[in-house]
Amino acid sequence: MRFLLPLFVALALLASPARATVTLPALLTDNLVLQQKTTVSLWGWAAPGEAVRVTASWPKGAAATVADAQGNWLVHLPTGKAGGPYTLTVQGSNTLTINNILLGEVWLCGGQSNMNFTISRVPSSWKTGVVNAAEVIPQANYPAIRMFTVAQKVADTPQRDVEGKWAVCSPATVGEFSAVAYFFAQEIHQKTGFPVGLIHSSWGGTPAESWTRQGVLAQDSALRPILVRYQRGLATYPADNEAYKQAKAAYDQARATDPHTALPAPVAPLNASSNKSPYKLYNGMIKPLIPYTLRGVLWYQGESNAERGYQYRTLFPALIESWRAEWHAPDMPFYFVQIAPHRTQNADIRDAQLYALRTVPHTGMAVITDWGDSVDIHPRNKQVVGHRLALWALAHDYGQRGEFAGPLYQSMQVKDGQATLRFDHANGLAALNSISLRDFTIAGPDSVFVPAQARVIGHKLVVVSSPQVPHPVAVRYGWRPVPHGNLVNAAGLPASPFRTDGWRLPTQGLR
Repeated sequence: MRFLLPLFVALALLASPARATVTLPALLTDNLVLQQKTTVSLWGWAAPGEAVRVTASWPKGAAATVADAQGNWLVHLPTGKAGGPYTLTVQGSNTLTINNILLGEVWLCGGQSNMNFTISRVPSSWKTGVVNAAEVIPQANYPAIRMFTVAQKVADTPQRDVEGKWAVCSPATVGEFSAVAYFFAQEIHQKTGFPVGLIHSSWGGTPAESWTRQGVLAQDSALRPILVRYQRGLATYPADNEAYKQAKAAYDQARATDPHTALPAPVAPLNASSNKSPYKLYNGMIKPLIPYTLRGVLWYQGESNAERGYQYRTLFPALIESWRAEWHAPDMPFYFVQIAPHRTQNADIRDAQLYALRTVPHTGMAVITDWGDSVDIHPRNKQVVGHRLALWALAHDYGQRGEFAGPLYQSMQVKDGQATLRFDHANGLAALNSISLRDFTIAGPDSVFVPAQARVIGHKLVVVSSPQVPHPVAVRYGWRPVPHGNLVNAAGLPASPFRTDGWRLPTQGLR
């Protein structure tokens, strides 16, 4: 008998997984936030043909389905107005319960290191913490703000799930939050009273193509060279890597001798597991999040595309439109940050971001040219970044009045050797902390730009001229890696760098 009992127990253990077959993605766990007043998508896996029923504790929160031949199941569940906490029960041959759910506003927060930058300082890291961390952390008692941080993963093929868990905002947890995302959520929550859920998926040093679906890159003739270059690089990687090691050793030796050496840092070649590889972060860190229902997307990225800044005019809109298509949300808000002043960031990349704002519907751009650091690509005042992103959302998604953008160039008229510029968001144009405007340049038919005098007329127009250019045809503003412009509107929001011309740029043609 003593031999039969262990055998019986073993058989029972082997049989139990067959009965308990319903599983859920990491996003559908305790403390989550679901988008309010809509129909949300909930999904998971089960045995093929298994009946699955999902029941929520809010009114009318029930749906049922049957898993397909691959074991995938998906239901669409109506949600009510913001509130909670609620529970969600998923029942098949087993039962799973999700607790402490809030209905509110859900934002996906993506990009590279400036989105990955945390509230707290991380020792021996570029994550130096926000400037006001000592004040922010003790005051972060916001249980209605939750963040899910996606574990970083490079994947050759689209994945079905991610690693991560929902964290409730408190002084004990907020230090690990994305600073930009947190400050955005804090303002949205304070101004609306709604719970806010943040899905944070970012990785430092990554170009936009890493976050773009492979098919999108392959189908566009302007983007296909990214894939061609990558495949060629994989073939020559062993030799390229040896050359890189030698160049890196020489660079390190030069830096040790002279920390301010002008010798450029060598760039490591990409191997198959690099986080800079095209499409692989999309596979590992974005695709598995679909179809979690979102209010919109926050994006802080572009630094790693500056060398091919003109190409970003095609790449960035393609990323936006493809994400919207994947989520079946063609009007999904997509608010992004224009790259901060830094010696490595050329004017072309900011111009490409401005182009996206002008050409892609339902986008918004937070301009932060007044809060950069010419020697640190990770400026620490992230509160202003979150605030300026929140201004777009509050105006467009939450019905709150108020200016949400700085002056944006609209048109130019030339007369008597002067260029008169008109702007959108131009109420109360002024020179910040000065009587004169800075960082305007002007050119004639020879395309040679020279410093210009600029002044505000009637708080609505800017007049630009130079005695060196009697017949002006083009004006540029803030057109350099570290802009020093001071044109603002009555709300104190800075003007985006711009150009009135369509002349060829240095990065044009680079793919």
